[in-house]
Amino acid sequence: MLRMLNAQAKLQSLYSVVLDSYGYCGAVMKSMDLDVAIIGAGTAGLSAYKAAIRANKTGSSTGAAGKSVVMIEGGPYGTTCARVGCMPSKLLIAAAEAAHSAQHMDAFGVHVAGSVQVNGKEVMDRVKRERDRFVGFVLDDVENIPAEHKLRGQARFVAPGVLEVDDHTRINAKSVVIATGSSPSVPPPFKTLGDRLVINDDVFEWNDLPKRVVVFGPGVIGLELGQALARLGVTVRVFGMSGSLAGITDLAVRQAAKKVFQGEFYLDPDARVLETRREGDEVEVRYVRLDNSECVERFDYALVATGRRPNVAGLGLEHAGIEVNAQGIPTYNRDTLQIEGQPVFIAGDVNNDVPLLHEAADEGRIAGMNAVNFPEVTQGKRTTPLGIVFTDPQIASIGLGPDKLEKGSFVTGELDFTGQGRSRVMLKNKGLMHLYADIKTRRLVGAQMVGPACEHLAHLLAWSVEQSMTIDQMLAMPFYHPVIEEGLRTALRDTAAKLDKGQ
Repeated sequence: MLRMLNAQAKLQSLYSVVLDSYGYCGAVMKSMDLDVAIIGAGTAGLSAYKAAIRANKTGSSTGAAGKSVVMIEGGPYGTTCARVGCMPSKLLIAAAEAAHSAQHMDAFGVHVAGSVQVNGKEVMDRVKRERDRFVGFVLDDVENIPAEHKLRGQARFVAPGVLEVDDHTRINAKSVVIATGSSPSVPPPFKTLGDRLVINDDVFEWNDLPKRVVVFGPGVIGLELGQALARLGVTVRVFGMSGSLAGITDLAVRQAAKKVFQGEFYLDPDARVLETRREGDEVEVRYVRLDNSECVERFDYALVATGRRPNVAGLGLEHAGIEVNAQGIPTYNRDTLQIEGQPVFIAGDVNNDVPLLHEAADEGRIAGMNAVNFPEVTQGKRTTPLGIVFTDPQIASIGLGPDKLEKGSFVTGELDFTGQGRSRVMLKNKGLMHLYADIKTRRLVGAQMVGPACEHLAHLLAWSVEQSMTIDQMLAMPFYHPVIEEGLRTALRDTAAKLDKGQ
């Protein structure tokens, strides 16, 4: 490790001489020597900063106390979650659920006089107003950070351990945390649609709801927004490729989800889209319908939700001696977040691993601690994988799915929500739950489901996996009546029976 640090110092010195000779150290360029530089002030960056500052206050075995830390941000402050992700999408979904409930009261014997009216301007006004409130909380958090710990501008490596921020500051950093997040990825063919093409960021700037929207990509974002818009009265078509749906890898659960959603709005996860083009102020799509007939429709917008790309362009990783793969991502240790052979750590969506807020926060904390304690690097605590899709019914994935488990090493317990008591009472009895248990240890190792209250069931299951609980231990827990969790007990009993039979 000492040899690596000495080599790093020599390279920094060499690069400084070269850069000076080319006039990069003009009088206008401020110079800073830091212990830790954090690039990005999103969820991972803020978490890294707080972890580093906490170490400064408490100290450590390597003397972290008193080390200098600066967080660099080139865009607006405020996390992806608050601005264009988790919170505004849930606000739109909440409005959609209210409209859907009002429109489906008859089955309970409750009748709404006249038709339910959705005022798009009022819907979007609340979405933006509450969105701005959530962003305000983040901005208040950033505002409380001392000014000397913040630096505005785009940071890029110009040498190992050397960053330039715009054209005003050069930083010599002993360690660096890259936490630059990700951005929506738009395939080139869609770019011909001009301003008729929108990404999820754009949706939350609408002043009113459009009449017709085509959604490309039935992943988490596309499926959530597609259903929400449909429930708010927008004509929606959702197209995907290769049959994928919201990240579900269990084919039976995926099929159950597809059946449920296709009963509510047009969804084709394996679509044959023949042509997409701009026609005036509309998007024209020619495609083959589910019944194999060819169809041409026009839409106000095409919402492209085909994935996100890590924000690595412009970081100058090559100048830091950092090698990257085809996606531009460096090789790094998932448990320490350290880039191989470098005093550099990469956390959050930018590392292209698990693009979820709680994962970004955990990774930021690990990266921040290791950066401030460098060269002492330790493995951080990684929790059980947990993903939730806020559709109705909801979708959840916990732990390992069948695609990650060795064939013949596990059994699959099942619950069909159709007959589940509490779900049927609420007319929410749709979906399928699968539990995966290791045959040798009888431990729960994962689950995938589509159904009611999955956000709550998923937490119970994630906690159980985290604690390495067996199916028998879970069955020994209390279950109240009548609750949706009784459906979980049914699935656990089915799992236990299959374990007993060795299936």
